[in-house]
Amino acid sequence: MEPMRGRTPEAGTARLEEIRGNLFTLIKARSFGRGRIVLASGRVSDFYFDMKPTMLRPEGAAWLAELGLDALGDLRVDYIGGLEMGAVPLAVAMAQLSFLKGQPIAAFFVRKQAKDHGAQKLVEGLGRTESLKGRNVVIIEDVTTTGESALRAVEAVKREGANIVLVLSVVDRQEGAAENFRQAGFRFQSLFTAAQFLTDQAPRS
Repeated sequence: MEPMRGRTPEAGTARLEEIRGNLFTLIKARSFGRGRIVLASGRVSDFYFDMKPTMLRPEGAAWLAELGLDALGDLRVDYIGGLEMGAVPLAVAMAQLSFLKGQPIAAFFVRKQAKDHGAQKLVEGLGRTESLKGRNVVIIEDVTTTGESALRAVEAVKREGANIVLVLSVVDRQEGAAENFRQAGFRFQSLFTAAQFLTDQAPRS
């Protein structure tokens, strides 16, 4: 993303660092916890992330959108989206901010299973004349463990003919996702890692 108009690159970097620190604090307070839990992957863990209380806060949505768009760098992106439900608030926030920045990126989401009525689509949010065929797509996710959920979204949009340019997660639990995406041939990036919260080490840009 280009620096904000009227600001130096250094000021833009400082602003992103401030946002990253604020978001880390918010996630730590509202979305990170300790205690035995069974993850979506079936694994048992003694810590967890529930990102909804962060994503649905106004400041959380704004900061996630800012850092999410910044993470795209110079990639040419036509659509952002991922598997319901975790990707939906993030996709909407990023799409809205991209429009306000004058670089609009449309959003979509992938159903876990198609409805048994209506159009019976897996990929939702596209207009009647829209198609993902040949479009550059970023798959987004709130928390990544092994990457299985994001790969379900990847497969759904690949069937629509999309070109996957990045898989982006808010938090990587560092339990195999990066390697699984690498083996599948997809670039993977996260805004934060579980280790940063477990050691209480706020990251810097």
